[in-house]
Amino acid sequence: MKKIELEIVALSHSITQTHSYAVVLGEVDSLRRLPIVIGGFEAQAIAVALERMQPSRPLTHDLFANFMATFSIELAEVLIYKLEEGIFFSKLICMHEGSKVEIDSRTSDALAMAVRSNCKIYTFENILDAAGLFLEQPEENPLEQKPGKISVSGKKPGENDMSSMSLDELNNLLQQVLEQEDYVRAIHIRDEINNRKKK
Repeated sequence: MKKIELEIVALSHSITQTHSYAVVLGEVDSLRRLPIVIGGFEAQAIAVALERMQPSRPLTHDLFANFMATFSIELAEVLIYKLEEGIFFSKLICMHEGSKVEIDSRTSDALAMAVRSNCKIYTFENILDAAGLFLEQPEENPLEQKPGKISVSGKKPGENDMSSMSLDELNNLLQQVLEQEDYVRAIHIRDEINNRKKK
C-alpha cells in the first residue's frame, strides 16, 4: 500500500470534546486534512517542540527522545496505519544498528516524537478516505504557516479576554503561564503580544 506524507498544519482547542485539542495533519501538496483529537498534555508537548520552547526540565517526550539519541536509535518515520472505531493507530519506525524496529504508539505520542525528531509522518489512502476532509480552496487564515510554526485557536472556558489587557498585563500573564508550564496558552499570549508590537 502506498504511503501518503502528512505534515502538522494546525493545533486547536477541540469544539467537540471539553479539555481536548485537535491536531490537524495536512497531506503534503494537497488540500486534504486529517483532524485527530488529542489530550491537552500531548497538545502541549507538540506545541512546545514546534515552537522550539525550552522548558526548565525535560518533558516526557523530550526524555524519550534523549534516551533514543543516547543509545543511537533513530526515529525514521511515524506511520498512522489503522483507524478503528474512531481511534487512530500508529507506529514509530526506528532504526538501530542497521535494523528496523516498529514500536506501537498512541498517535498523539507518535506526533509529539515526530516533531522532536524532525521525521516524516505517513498514513494510507483508506484512512484519509475514511476520516479526512478535503478543502475546496486554500485556507486564508493562520492555520497554514511555515514549518516549525503552529496556530493555536479556540479559547478555554473562562480564559481572560486578552484584547482588553495592556501589554504589561500580557507580559505578566505570559510569565505566570510559563511558570505553570502551560505552553499552549503561552503561545497564544505570545502571539497577542507580538501582534500588538507590530501595530
